[in-house]
Amino acid sequence: MIPRRLTAPEPGWTTDADIVVIGSGIAGLVTALRARTAGRVLLVTKALLDDGSTRWAQGGIAAALHPDDSPEEHLQDTLTAGVGLCDPEAVRVLVTEGPDAVRRLMELGAEFDRNDDGGIALAREGGHLKRRIAHAGGDATGAEISRALLAAAKDQGIEVIEHALVLDLLMEGGRAAGVTLHVMGEGRRDGVGAVHARAVILATGGLGQVFQATTNPEVSTGDGVALALRAGAAVADLEFVQFHPTPLWLGPGAKGRQPLISEAVRGEGAFLIDERGDRFMVGRHPLADLAPRDVVAKGIMSMIWETGTQCAYLDGRNLGPRIWATRFPTILAACEEHGIDPVNEPIPVLPSAHFSSGGVRTDLWGRTSVPGLYACGEVACTGVHGANRLASNSLLEGLVYGQRIAEALPGDLAAAETPAVASGDLPEARLLDPSVHAEVQRIMTADVGVLRNGPGLERAAEELAALADRTTDKPCTEAWEATNLHTVASLIVAAARRREETRGSHWREDFPDADETWRGHLVSTLADDGTLTTSYDPRELS
Repeated sequence: MIPRRLTAPEPGWTTDADIVVIGSGIAGLVTALRARTAGRVLLVTKALLDDGSTRWAQGGIAAALHPDDSPEEHLQDTLTAGVGLCDPEAVRVLVTEGPDAVRRLMELGAEFDRNDDGGIALAREGGHLKRRIAHAGGDATGAEISRALLAAAKDQGIEVIEHALVLDLLMEGGRAAGVTLHVMGEGRRDGVGAVHARAVILATGGLGQVFQATTNPEVSTGDGVALALRAGAAVADLEFVQFHPTPLWLGPGAKGRQPLISEAVRGEGAFLIDERGDRFMVGRHPLADLAPRDVVAKGIMSMIWETGTQCAYLDGRNLGPRIWATRFPTILAACEEHGIDPVNEPIPVLPSAHFSSGGVRTDLWGRTSVPGLYACGEVACTGVHGANRLASNSLLEGLVYGQRIAEALPGDLAAAETPAVASGDLPEARLLDPSVHAEVQRIMTADVGVLRNGPGLERAAEELAALADRTTDKPCTEAWEATNLHTVASLIVAAARRREETRGSHWREDFPDADETWRGHLVSTLADDGTLTTSYDPRELS
């Protein structure tokens, strides 16, 4: 059973806004900046403004910016990576609106790397047949985008609440009417409070902390997905958790956020080898080391199982010291910090949880199934990514769909009726003990990682169900996060058990082939009694 709301004290303070945006990555900041035409905006973020996943993005942002490229070619590469589950209309929105969205980002002050002729220097990454990835500071693209958007937010005077964990959605008359949240600090707004608003935008990022090793920051505990599910929203495609092929391997038992070795390193000519020095991706896919991420992650794990080794190696010695210093300074520093010299030796790598292709289900304007509740960025399932995200489409998705939510808000708010009465008593609240956190990570890492099978998924489901009885009556940040992680883990396992095929980033060794009868979406909702229902929504074959 999953709680319909979290145990928490009554709000000790309240504030009002027309629009509350939860999250300060690219999706949240773009939405907040553009939504100001629809009313007063309040931006809420879990840590500091620049602590989200956007800041850590190395690879870049994909868009058809070169005359030799086109949105149609970008669309085809995205559909191929998504293995039959992308929504073509959603992808077309992404790739056609993407180039102008990147240009608007540049107008806000984001500075991308340039060629000698002054044009944007475009790189290639896995799954892309053209060089269409724009970078900033070599491998510091996310940091530069975050810098530019934060500066714009400051210039425009957007009100911000930092160190705030969002708890639950407030509802009135069947519509979103704000959120409850807990501010982790002291001052005028501390402890549990409430923000009353006419529209709520979730831009809370990912859920990578559900696994022991991830590239996600510590704040990525699936809070937005859990909140939306408790509020009655539909979530979809949660079984498709993308494992990045090449995080730095820090040894057996490594936990927490792992240093990422960007796909762009392979785009510049580095390649994967085993401990003997043999290139094992050649022959596994026509693009070899530049195959889509799910293919490369599976290739690495297959090699490890076949050879009995603990990791693979990324060989970038052919790049030379200048490329490493100018193109990948952040990665170079991270490697050196851990005693590795990538200029002269291969880098040990091992796949880690990286990106959720699924999330809160939305339409093409970011609307969820709950009126007044919107979602964008990694927390959302727009249909863009399908079964596997194409490299560097994540920043673009946040940029494009954040803008679209802002465009939809004025009309949506004007058409919305003001609720006359509250929607009744909330269901009984429940909270899991903080110790559940580590247990969820252990269970998910053991049986719901890159490789899955029926017995392992059944074991994970049983162990998660047993954890649901480990409750506490002492609300705190650690307990709220543990409850959210347990909820999200339960969603992932339910969908992964149901999907009896291998497709994209969902790899079932007991069902090793893709099956066209599974070319559809698994959609989960929560009943009033806390029962999780996962149903199959087939998409029309094309």
